[in-house]
Amino acid sequence: METESMDQGLDDAGGQQWRVQFDADVAFANGGGLQAQGFRLDVPGPDLGDADIAELFVRHLGLLMVDTVRISGRSVLREPHKGGRGVGGAAQQAAGRRIVELSHRIRHGMVTYPGLPTPEISDHLSREGSRDHYAPGTEFQIGRISMVANTGTYLDSPFHRFGDGTDLAGLPLAGLVDLDGLVVRLLGAQDRAVDRSTLLPYQVTGRAVLIHTGWDRHWGTDRYGSGGHPFLTEQGAKWLADQRPALVGIDSLNIDDTEDPIRPAHTTLLAAGIPVVEHLRGLEQLPVDGFRFHAAPPAVEGMGTFPVRAYAVLPAEGR
Repeated sequence: METESMDQGLDDAGGQQWRVQFDADVAFANGGGLQAQGFRLDVPGPDLGDADIAELFVRHLGLLMVDTVRISGRSVLREPHKGGRGVGGAAQQAAGRRIVELSHRIRHGMVTYPGLPTPEISDHLSREGSRDHYAPGTEFQIGRISMVANTGTYLDSPFHRFGDGTDLAGLPLAGLVDLDGLVVRLLGAQDRAVDRSTLLPYQVTGRAVLIHTGWDRHWGTDRYGSGGHPFLTEQGAKWLADQRPALVGIDSLNIDDTEDPIRPAHTTLLAAGIPVVEHLRGLEQLPVDGFRFHAAPPAVEGMGTFPVRAYAVLPAEGR
């Protein structure tokens, strides 16, 4: 029985590579066994031991619940590359995709929203302190962070606005991750209000609607929170609520005009069960559509807002 290549051998200029031929006797932890005679496998070099070959053999065939593998009768060969059976295909596909970071980093003392406490990041257990608890040469760090929920790039659930609304733990993951993404691009707009008429051309139902205003360019400066930021109007929010997007995000200080204490965009969207992500960044890196959006907070009961690691996944070019 001869296997096809695992694509691990190193081709030389003549297209030759190392392969090993061997017999294998496999015993499974749940009973039964498997035998192979004259099995050939690509290897990185000629000096692998039986344990290394056994590991490559198990991984190549995807064998589960293996107890022991006995290798015998092995010989090393130099011969042309045989081609693969798709091993590593998932890794190749992942390498072909592009992942775009859409969250601000959380740092000690940084300001997200003027007037809110800044995060305090410290050690609960320092590396030095941990040395008293572990063997020599073994050390760990356990961090501690104190912050308000509205820190960095965060997601608002209905509980943020309504006492009987769904909290973070109640949000279904299907509405937060692997969403069909859409960018509403408003760079250079004269009016900072994002109204219904701006949104009408877009098909938003079931999608993550990300409003790209470019306000994130002011992040970390006094300008970011000093007023005049872009926002979604009440009529725009009502139109979105009627169209039922999965989620709405914006790269601005707030999805509402902070001078309006009623907060109509929050009120309308969260009443409709549509989560809101604020303080996004990097939306200029995304196409209008054709990407997947992810923004899941931890499932914390009794909280309505929490930071997320928001990101987009773009397919490989040409697909």
